[in-house]
Amino acid sequence: MDNEVLRQAPLFSALDDEAATALRGSLTETKLRRGDVLFHEGDSGDRLYIVLDGKIKLGRTSSDGRENLLAILGPGQMFGELSLFDPGPRSATVTAVTDASFASLSHEDLLRWLEGRPQVARGLLAQIASRLRKANDVNADLVFSDVPGRVAKALLDLADRFGRTADDGVHVHHDLTQEELAQLVGASRETVNKALADFASRGWLRLEPRSVVIMDVDRLKRRAR
Repeated sequence: MDNEVLRQAPLFSALDDEAATALRGSLTETKLRRGDVLFHEGDSGDRLYIVLDGKIKLGRTSSDGRENLLAILGPGQMFGELSLFDPGPRSATVTAVTDASFASLSHEDLLRWLEGRPQVARGLLAQIASRLRKANDVNADLVFSDVPGRVAKALLDLADRFGRTADDGVHVHHDLTQEELAQLVGASRETVNKALADFASRGWLRLEPRSVVIMDVDRLKRRAR
């Protein structure tokens, strides 16, 4: 792992070579195969993780066994940061959606490294604030938005992070099953499939295995409002 790979993470994007090299010496690299679990909800832990390659999902399970996906994360995004400031049980289960690799940093190493680097501390707080803002948006969508609107918004978010623009549209290889996509928007698989089929019939997108091709971004944006 070199300094440029580390700078993929927004938190560390502005590091100079000295700071990046100092940080890299404290990082531990971990690899998972698709379907492997990094840690479970309720496990103890005190490490922050940065996705270097691949995709992972953060999920929770209710007492009756229902699952909800909190987020899908890809290269440069981080998770586990809450345990650095509020040590306690993990709040979600982290599973590899694809083969994935991570860099991780312990609570003690991060605090030691942050000394004398207030700009990085501010960046970390900004990342946590962004995660809180995202959680607030998700809660509002569950109350005020219908399922097709939530599906449209989720697809646009996935396109923004994982999409590739081509002549026929934006190719979004999200790697999610239909059930996982439904869990991400907090709806049944049948209702989500109906929304996707409707979007496809209108010519807004084309459905492909574990991916979509968005052909009319503007229409999808209007539906997501």
